[in-house]
Amino acid sequence: MANMDRNRIVMIVVGSIVIVAIVAVAIAIPVSRNNRESTSTLEHAQDLMTETPLVDGHNDLPWQIKNRVNNQLENDTSNLNSDLKGKFAVSHTDIPRLKTGKVGAQFWAAYTSCNSQYKDTIRHTIDQIDVIKRMCDKYDAFEFVDSSEGIRDAFKRGKIGGLIGVEGGHSMDSHMAVLRALYALGTRYMTITHSCNTPWSDNWLMDELPESEREFNGLTNFGRDIIKEMNRLGMIIDLSHVSVDVMKQVLELSEAPVMFSHTSAFTLCNHYRNVNDEVLAIVKDKQGVVMVNFYTKYINCPPSLIPGTNDSYANLTQVADHLDHIKKICGEDCVGMGSDYDGVNTVPEGLEDVSKFPDLIVELLNRGWTDDQIKKLLGENILRVFKGVEDTRDKLSKRLPDESSMPRDSGGEVNNTCRTYVHNPPGREQ
Repeated sequence: MANMDRNRIVMIVVGSIVIVAIVAVAIAIPVSRNNRESTSTLEHAQDLMTETPLVDGHNDLPWQIKNRVNNQLENDTSNLNSDLKGKFAVSHTDIPRLKTGKVGAQFWAAYTSCNSQYKDTIRHTIDQIDVIKRMCDKYDAFEFVDSSEGIRDAFKRGKIGGLIGVEGGHSMDSHMAVLRALYALGTRYMTITHSCNTPWSDNWLMDELPESEREFNGLTNFGRDIIKEMNRLGMIIDLSHVSVDVMKQVLELSEAPVMFSHTSAFTLCNHYRNVNDEVLAIVKDKQGVVMVNFYTKYINCPPSLIPGTNDSYANLTQVADHLDHIKKICGEDCVGMGSDYDGVNTVPEGLEDVSKFPDLIVELLNRGWTDDQIKKLLGENILRVFKGVEDTRDKLSKRLPDESSMPRDSGGEVNNTCRTYVHNPPGREQ
């Protein structure tokens, strides 16, 4: 009897162990499969990023180099070959992390403060352009490029294409000759305004005011001439930072497709730096591109504010929401990425720096984006816009340079004693 009890106990114990083992295997197999699928998706994302260059529309590292080390590239603090995380600026960018993030080309922002307008803005802008070109010369990882074909060629050579985007129309100092000189130096887009009006265009802050209090309600006649001259030159028109009126007027006027280098979706985050659905529909018709900004304040705010958070917090899935929305309204040919890394002090959880781009692509693949849609997002859309701008330039090759001048009765030019003017003098005084 005792033996029978012992046998029964042994059988119960063995049976329990078998059951536990079966349950453990049942749990482990899906977990293992999920891990394999996650790894497989990341590998797939990385494969796509080796086939098509990821072109980021906006990175402010040159501004940080200017502020932190006075544009001294030989300063050990600014050695981009080292890991600058926690050591330099807000530390979103260095070459090791650019390579991990599989960045194929970068529009570096040549930015100078609105405070320099009517003063020494040209000097500061040239400083920024100079440091971008020297940075591309100094580091073997980079190759300076100034064309859509140049981006593709550099990518084939395993280089990160470096391009210049001037951020803010105040940088041309309201002078056509300066605009042409900026292009000759390699500038391939200009943001029409920053967060200040120029004497010829409204910025996004005007949308916070009643219509009667806005300075120009869009572009002045001289502003329209600038748009036409940019078309003639082959310089991409960037509509980030401008008012809705300027967006609509430029989209109607421009003969070439336009870009938003770092702007998100207003419907998901009702900040006036973002673009609304009405404008997105026009951008679609005009075959432009909207490159989503990663700044938390433009990602996580009403009506999609995460409960219990404020706009200093956002996460990767919300950025994917903005990309989804722009793709839905503007189309898969319209969407891109313009991170604004090193130009902002808060970025989304999961997108802490330039190394994290592949994680965003994984999220989109998991949402059902196709390989072709991912490639368009990565670079094909902005490359198409860039090529369209170049084709427009070639079509307008017989158009003469614009010789109009900025009227003195506009914006800060009114009674500007810092200007000297010569009006058809009969001769030069000896």
